[in-house]
Amino acid sequence: MAGTLHTKQYRRLIQELVEIRVKSGLSQATLARHLDRPPSFVAKVELCERRLDAIEFLVWLRAVSNEPETLINAMLRELTETIPR
Repeated sequence: MAGTLHTKQYRRLIQELVEIRVKSGLSQATLARHLDRPPSFVAKVELCERRLDAIEFLVWLRAVSNEPETLINAMLRELTETIPR
């Protein structure tokens, strides 16, 4: 799936991460401090200007959610429906 920075599924994933961050009451700046990254990192990810790798995704998700498996399982279910077997 090379070149999937702007796929519908990736944009949906980022949208979910933004919603979880907002529901958690975290600003972009606060999340950036939790991640030990500059605020521009969070902004670029949330604008889909920068792609998260797998480890960054898991660290990000842990920083904004006490139940990261909820989003992971939902995304796996959604992807399973779109991946041909």
